Amino acid sequence: MVTGMGFCLPGSSRPVFSADDLWDVASRGASCLMHDDVYYGAVGLSAAMFDARLPDVPPTFSRHYTNAHRFGLISLVEACADAELNFRAGDLTGAAVLAGRGGVDANVGPYLAVLEADPLTTSPQEAMDLFVQGQQGLTPSDVSLVQGALLRSTGPCFTVSCGCASSAVQVGTAQRMIAEGVVDLAVVTGVDLFAMDVILNVQRLLHSVQGAYEAVRVVGMPELLPSFDRLMRPYDRRADCVNHGEGAATLILESRKHADERGAPAYGQVLAHALTRDGLVNPLASDDSGAALVQAIRQCLGDRWSISQIPYIHGGSDGDVVVTAFEAAAVRQLYGADSSLVMTSQEACFGHNGAPAGCIGVALSLLMMDRGQVCPTANCEEPAEGLPFDPVAGTSSKPLDFDHVLTCNYQIGGVKSVILLGSPDAV
Repeated sequence: MVTGMGFCLPGSSRPVFSADDLWDVASRGASCLMHDDVYYGAVGLSAAMFDARLPDVPPTFSRHYTNAHRFGLISLVEACADAELNFRAGDLTGAAVLAGRGGVDANVGPYLAVLEADPLTTSPQEAMDLFVQGQQGLTPSDVSLVQGALLRSTGPCFTVSCGCASSAVQVGTAQRMIAEGVVDLAVVTGVDLFAMDVILNVQRLLHSVQGAYEAVRVVGMPELLPSFDRLMRPYDRRADCVNHGEGAATLILESRKHADERGAPAYGQVLAHALTRDGLVNPLASDDSGAALVQAIRQCLGDRWSISQIPYIHGGSDGDVVVTAFEAAAVRQLYGADSSLVMTSQEACFGHNGAPAGCIGVALSLLMMDRGQVCPTANCEEPAEGLPFDPVAGTSSKPLDFDHVLTCNYQIGGVKSVILLGSPDAV
């Protein structure tokens, strides 16, 4: 059962922290992407916002936090409050603390600081600061490390790095751990950010290579996305780029017994998870036939559920036409050419933020199911021709009554992750 959700995501005037904040953005198809040379979803978390939620974190550690630490801790605190769990009183001491991390940008600073430090001129205090900074921030396990310390966790605590599917994979891990009785409670967080200087230089590189690439394109190589200086438009006929974002999303998962014993209301259930890969030799390519996505969906449904029970799928389109192509192909294989399926993506609300995407997809899917409305695909105004599903173009939500939903996430290299969710009483 999912009993809590919290966020630290880009917002219009302030960061998105709560389920209501998330709904306010997504239900209107709003885009929180700022344009400053490139479109990017920046959180804008101030020191005052952090201190208001975590005033008692020892400065010995907190002054060395990267934004990944801060985002992950804030989304965790918000999720605990939403689930009415008091981490200071030890309510989550035995919980599994599972993090998903896709990028390495947050780790570059601590790494370079330690690498470039001169032992002959570094004072003892500076050396101690570098040690703490390095221990907290040198590896992708950085977020689960500080979250586990905050919760005083004695349970399983580890990070999965599977790119943009990372937190989705950890949701599946949490579901299995709870089903097998390993833990009664799990905290799943996805965190990522992208250094703006890296994004700007990638844009310059793509511009410089585009002409030559068109002349010498190699069969099997992926299409280049030409720019980050235009808005991403999932499922739109003008889609030609991806905008990035940053932030964190945290979910609280509990066994039904644990939730019932403490009287916790639930947003819904995580019923199953499946993961496949295209099987291509090229680690940067993706098969647009949809075969691997179909396989993942069928594995997720198994013999217990039917595709006919799924009137809505939360897609993972990020504005890349290749993603739209394999999603459309998969829908045709699963539903037929005349499908009434509704399929949307809210990636353009906050930017493609990597690891948090899985937790955000679960959260939005559960909110849509609970409220009987499907949020529009942000920035989709003119749907691409031939889509075998309704992408809910525009800025208004669409009424829909459903008790089961699939949410999808993907990673470069052909990874396809699918989670089946159900309403609190779904079977």
